[in-house]
Amino acid sequence: MNKKIEEHSFSIEMKSEQAVKRMYLSDKENSTVFFEGFLGELKNVSMVEDVMLEIEGNNGVLRLDITEHEMEKCFTQKKANKPEGIQQ
Repeated sequence: MNKKIEEHSFSIEMKSEQAVKRMYLSDKENSTVFFEGFLGELKNVSMVEDVMLEIEGNNGVLRLDITEHEMEKCFTQKKANKPEGIQQ
């Protein structure tokens, strides 16, 4: 499979630093990176050119390169693995 597809790049574009709650970048090797904020009220969720999920809020936009087919495959797998008697 194409490495670009497997990596699922993303971007987060915030309109204001007030919408960013926390951003953490550690200077230690092999450590975590953490970004937390508020997209705000949901304005739109769409697929861009069938290869990118775009979630737009009042405060910013989150973009993830994932196809609709890949999302459906993940949702189908989760439903198949769900124990009986549990409803979503």
